Amino acid sequence: MSDLTVGDDGVPRCPWPGSDPLYVDYHDREWGYPVLSDAGLYERVALEGFQAGLSWITTLRKRDAFREVFAGFDPDTVSRFGDREVRRLLGDARIIRNEAKIRAAIGNAARALELSAEFGSVAGFLARYADFARPAPTSLEDIPAITEASKELSKDLKGRGWSFVGPTTMYALMQAVGLVNDHLDGCQARATSEERRRAWRSVQAS
Repeated sequence: MSDLTVGDDGVPRCPWPGSDPLYVDYHDREWGYPVLSDAGLYERVALEGFQAGLSWITTLRKRDAFREVFAGFDPDTVSRFGDREVRRLLGDARIIRNEAKIRAAIGNAARALELSAEFGSVAGFLARYADFARPAPTSLEDIPAITEASKELSKDLKGRGWSFVGPTTMYALMQAVGLVNDHLDGCQARATSEERRRAWRSVQAS
């Protein structure tokens, strides 16, 4: 039985955004769509790390503030943050003030630069973990919290010095940036996600 919900606008969607306008917009316009830029992918990894142990909507509501204080998540700029910036971030009540997560995000910026130098882009590295074979889930029970691919991605990144990139966090990243398409069968965003994913795969293969 499908878990799809139909909003007041008559659009069938995955149930998890509920009726929160910010969450619905994120679901409709962003979740499950490929992200190509190094800054965009670094941002998603950083925010997934900050989200660990919290609800995603909490992090989503703070994203504009995160973008401001993390220099638009430009990896080159953030990689040069030091103790002074850490203290500044810890004093900013608009973001999630966890020192371990803040330091991990700063360290991961340098690691993102290394990935880009080695593979041409962060997206070029992540492409190896994309899954185009899985059938569309029909209910939330069909969607895992962790997969063999997310375990491998986590292991690969940890081996390269990344932090706060556990397999559950990495599966959430894979969902968010279109490495998998976990929009439910019948969700209005699923077809758009799949179209953009396949276009991205064609570019990566060329």
